Parts: sequence; structure tokens; C-alpha cells
Amino acid sequence: MRAIAPNLTILVGELVGARLIAHAGSLLNLAKHPASTVQILGAEKALFRALKTKKATPKYGLIYHASLVGQSQPKSKGKVSRILANKAALSIRVDALGDENTKQIGAEALESISNRIQQLDGRKPVVTKPDVSKVGKYVKPTDSAGGYNPAEDVVMKEADDSSDGNEKKSKKKEKKDKKRKRDDSSDSDEPKKKKKKKVESDSE
Repeated sequence: MRAIAPNLTILVGELVGARLIAHAGSLLNLAKHPASTVQILGAEKALFRALKTKKATPKYGLIYHASLVGQSQPKSKGKVSRILANKAALSIRVDALGDENTKQIGAEALESISNRIQQLDGRKPVVTKPDVSKVGKYVKPTDSAGGYNPAEDVVMKEADDSSDGNEKKSKKKEKKDKKRKRDDSSDSDEPKKKKKKKVESDSE
């Protein structure tokens, strides 16, 4: 697991990570799943039963056995499992599709989740700055690479013109509606006139 999916292993452990991969079929199949599916993976029966009976859907599946969810308080287990699933989904994609075999994303995610758990429990989170040197240095953009282009900005006058255009459209629509009502009323009056003419001809 540490060789195949190091970031996922850091987050959920070897056993839970292996169960998730086995349930999905492969690491690539697991990477295709969204975070919401990763969260309830393994609780499909409960999910479909809840949808059928219109009851509350399950909050976690196999991810419940992760140590991060286990060490959180019962009232915040659902929130922690959702946060863990979000970070795990990103870690899985890095492990499956990433070019470099790095563990930094999993380590950063683990740190942020543990801080969030402390915050949910009422404790003050330990804020630590991430190591930027490992991620990559910031390169200042040159003129050739492309900088600030004022021509691409949206001018407020254009927005006002668009609003005027909308007002004109609404006025045109109102005129059309009035015209339709007039036409409808004239159509309804015509048969009455014909009936009166018939009555007059019978009397003659």
C-alpha cells in the first residue's frame, strides 16, 4: 500500500485503503469516483434501502474504520468522514494519476483534518505553515509569459448598456402581450356580431 497509494495510506491506513481499492476494483477505478461516493463506499445496501424508504442516507461506509473518524466525537463523526473523504479523493487521484511518487499531499491533508477535528471538539487548532520549498518556488511572470491586460477588463458602462437592453426587451414584451390581448378580445367579439345579424335576418 505504501508503494501503490502512499497518500491514501497516510490518511486512512493500509487496511482501510486496501479495502477501498478492492471494493472499487482498482486504484484507477477508485480515482474516478467522486468524494461523496468514496465516503459511502461499502454501504450501498443501506444507501439504496434509505432511498427506497425515503429515510436518512448513511454518512459513512468503509471510511468509518479509519483512525481519524474513530478518534473524533460521536456528534462530529459525519462531518469528519465527509472531510476525510474529500481529502482522500484528492490523494487517490494523485496516487493513481500523478507523475511523481510524493507523500506531501497526504501529509498536508492529514494535518488539516487533525486541526479540523480539534476545532470541532472545541480545542484550539495547531496552525502550521506548509513547506513551500518542496512544492515549488514562485516564478514572477514576465511580459512574454503574459501580465496584466487592461483591455480584458469589463467596463461598468457595458454592464449598464446590457441592463438598458434588458429594459427595452421587457418593454417590447409588454407591448406584444397587450397586442395579443386586443386580438383575442376582437376575435371573441366577431361571433357575437354574426349571431346578431342572423337574428335580424330571421325577423325579416
